Amino acid sequence: MGSFVLLRFLTPVLLLAHVALRIVNPNTNLFVDLFLYNAVAIAALSIIYCSLQKEDRIARFTLPLAILLWSVGSILTSAGEFYVLPRSGPIVANILYVLFYPCIFIAIPRLFLQKIIFGLVEILDSAILCLGLSSVGAAFVLEPVLPHFGGDVSKTFFAIFFAIADVILLSVSMSLFVSRISLKSGLFALGIGVFTISDFLFLWLDANNHYSLGLVSDDGWLLGIALITLAASMRTRNARTIETINPLYIALSVMMSATLLAINSLRPGYFPDFILFPTIATLLLAFLRMTIALRQARSIGDERALARTDDLTGLPNRRRFIAELQLISKTSGIESALLLLDLDGFKPINDKFGHEVGDELLKQVSQRFSRALPATSLLARLGGDEFGAIIRGDRQFTIEVAQALRATLSYPFLIGNEEIRVGVSVGHVSNDGAPDLMRRADNAMYQAKNESLGVWSEQVLQ
Repeated sequence: MGSFVLLRFLTPVLLLAHVALRIVNPNTNLFVDLFLYNAVAIAALSIIYCSLQKEDRIARFTLPLAILLWSVGSILTSAGEFYVLPRSGPIVANILYVLFYPCIFIAIPRLFLQKIIFGLVEILDSAILCLGLSSVGAAFVLEPVLPHFGGDVSKTFFAIFFAIADVILLSVSMSLFVSRISLKSGLFALGIGVFTISDFLFLWLDANNHYSLGLVSDDGWLLGIALITLAASMRTRNARTIETINPLYIALSVMMSATLLAINSLRPGYFPDFILFPTIATLLLAFLRMTIALRQARSIGDERALARTDDLTGLPNRRRFIAELQLISKTSGIESALLLLDLDGFKPINDKFGHEVGDELLKQVSQRFSRALPATSLLARLGGDEFGAIIRGDRQFTIEVAQALRATLSYPFLIGNEEIRVGVSVGHVSNDGAPDLMRRADNAMYQAKNESLGVWSEQVLQ
């Protein structure tokens, strides 16, 4: 524990020593610019490796790897100033810098969030957000820089990549800080901000031929890494699960991309041509995301319908029936009645012929009932051999409908080679909005069954 505390102080001490020596002696120096400068990054790497032992397994691997890749790239860049390296040295260093970004992008959410739920939709949302921000960064940040690079293709490519990646990295860290304000997220966002500002300062100096190794501004990268290291070494408290990106960010990304594309169409050459790729890609992914969202909405609608539908008969189930009954009971000025129907003699038929015949009988019964009901009525299977119906109309009309439902079972069903007869007992209750409608209708139905009356109403015997 004591050695780790000393290690945490080592990075700022080395950084301050480097800044002090650079101010005292601004000339390029092997010890200061190669050994001491990169020792700061190595010390930060050691702190991260030791402090992430209890963190997410992927974050424990990717964040130290990001710092390691950047450190090796920095060592190659610094060594190239003092030693003769192969011509591929600068390109290799830039490739290592490039690999820094995907590693830190993977590590960021896992440092602050306990669980990551990431599916196709989340990947598309992230891509839309990143490409949309890249479009803005490419249009407004890179425009004053890239024309100065001339025909150096590799230099132009890396400049574009670093600038866009920095914009995305900064936006992601700031978004995380805004959604989860804490000392840890604040230090991390500050570190990313210092790091990206140093990158943009380097791009501007390099584009204008003002950059040379050993400037005090180079310590901005080390300061950024030191702040990132300090934030990463803090424990995450009350970690939460994140499922999706705020839809507002997605909408803004799409809107900004569409606006840039429209401006570029109306005024060709106003923005550099390379912004077309991220803007068009953003819009294409947005259309794909919309298609998936529509399918998800349809799927959710189907699932809700299935949750309120009886699997066997296709009629509404008890849940849907109760909801509709409550709704119509609250609607004033509409006369209606509640019917509960229970089949007579269904259990012996089910026991004699089996469940397959019983299921087929229930299907055919539901079809006969459906054909006999007015179009504005609702028929539901409440469970087993029990059905319910909500009939709109006055008392006399609804009783006539109940009698018609009973009459539909007056002739036999032909199932396979068997003629099967079944009856029904119907309980009728006028809908007066009382909360005990179902209980009263159930009592009426049992009264009809016990006295073999067919249809029984609370007031009128049929």
